[in-house]
Amino acid sequence: MAKIAEAAGVSKATLFKQFPTKAALFDAIVNASWRTGEGDEETPTPGDPRVGLTLIGRRYIALLTRPDMADLFRIVIAELPRFPELAESQFNCGNMPYFDSVRRYLEAERDAGTVVLDDPELAATQFLGMISNYAFWPRMLLPHWAPDDAAVERVVDEAMVARYAAA
Repeated sequence: MAKIAEAAGVSKATLFKQFPTKAALFDAIVNASWRTGEGDEETPTPGDPRVGLTLIGRRYIALLTRPDMADLFRIVIAELPRFPELAESQFNCGNMPYFDSVRRYLEAERDAGTVVLDDPELAATQFLGMISNYAFWPRMLLPHWAPDDAAVERVVDEAMVARYAAA
């Protein structure tokens, strides 16, 4: 919280006064962390899964590699034993809405006949997991992990090929 207060140019006490509870403050932080402010929450138009999944994959990497995202996950993991509701809030306010948007996009592509898949939930999990396993999770232990742009583009492309090669 000290980092957040410092970034806002206020004391921790002032920061806490703006929210009725610590949980409300944390929910605000989670929601702000998962928003990019670029209007990119729109789901791509179905019809070309390569274009749509490339856009989604690159947005996801941009989101996960923001400097504050790994810090947020570290806080949640560190505080999980004492405050399990923080993890639930992170999951419900951040992870699930993003995951659901990818699942809905894949369902739309399936309904348009552009991909063949039986389980859109599993497909979304696999696609996002392949990306986050390369671009995000190493940063949890290696704070300076920063793959170059070519590697980032390649991981998105490979995630699509691995999952949709037959599509």
